[in-house]
Amino acid sequence: MSAGSVALIVPSDFGVADLYELGIPAAVFGTPQPDLADPWYELWLCGTGSSTRGTGPGFTLHTTHTLDDVVHADTVFVSWVPEEVIEDNAPVPPELVSALRKAHDNGARIVSQCVGAYALAAAGLLDGRRATAHWMHTALLAERHPKIEVDDSVLYVDEGDVLTSAGMTAGLDLCLHLVRRDLGAHVADQLARRMIVPGHRPGSRSQVIDLSVPPDNSESLESALDWARTRLDEPLTIDDLARRAAMSPRTFYRKLQAATGTTPLQWLLNERVARAQALLESTSLSVEKIAGLSGIGTANNLRHHFLKLVGKSPSDYRQTFQH
Repeated sequence: MSAGSVALIVPSDFGVADLYELGIPAAVFGTPQPDLADPWYELWLCGTGSSTRGTGPGFTLHTTHTLDDVVHADTVFVSWVPEEVIEDNAPVPPELVSALRKAHDNGARIVSQCVGAYALAAAGLLDGRRATAHWMHTALLAERHPKIEVDDSVLYVDEGDVLTSAGMTAGLDLCLHLVRRDLGAHVADQLARRMIVPGHRPGSRSQVIDLSVPPDNSESLESALDWARTRLDEPLTIDDLARRAAMSPRTFYRKLQAATGTTPLQWLLNERVARAQALLESTSLSVEKIAGLSGIGTANNLRHHFLKLVGKSPSDYRQTFQH
């Protein structure tokens, strides 16, 4: 798969929070990384009004394209709807709805951040699908659009050609997920390192951290996880990780689930599959050998977990990214 063009829909006027959510995909897809992948993505800033600029409090963002160009993009990002859509149940601007429908019909991948899900819903792109938005807006989204299976507990949802995220920093998780899908685990991990963020947070991770769990021992927890990442080919147990973190197994389980939204065993499996992805991309080792090096055991086990978590077989994955 390749990078392609990314149309980022820019409102004619916006606030600081909107700028943050516009800045995330702009930074990921609009900054060339020729040493990681060449060509990189082509970013289009698509204005929604008649002007070629969007204005915010104290700044102006000049756009390069219009809504008419969205139909030709490979990926379309929308992170905004007018405030009156949320507050007063006003309709989503029909020109935005039309642009999203046409782009989707033309084969584009449609992506929303935060309240951008309301635009996708108005276009009918979420009917019968699972979707998310920022947890402050999910109840209203579910109420207004009962055909959508709204999940308020996750960072993002990948439905293949339509993806939704909780917005804010979860938008960065979704962007890195897309890079991982398009260009592979190695490129996504290297890009995450440059942005000084975790390489991969699964979409199933909780939006809201349980604040009833005291934030102590965070350094020992992360140290234990880093230690485990260097030993994925070994038969690690919860007791091993808890001992490394200087915690009881029960406390370790609770701390990890609060910090990552997943269980220790699922965390290990996610890390092992990610290791296998990187090895499939960068080496010619056999699937059996990679299964051993990633700690999954046998080729059959790797195929089973790979299909479940990645959606394709190890051989198909290798062919896609090595090609």
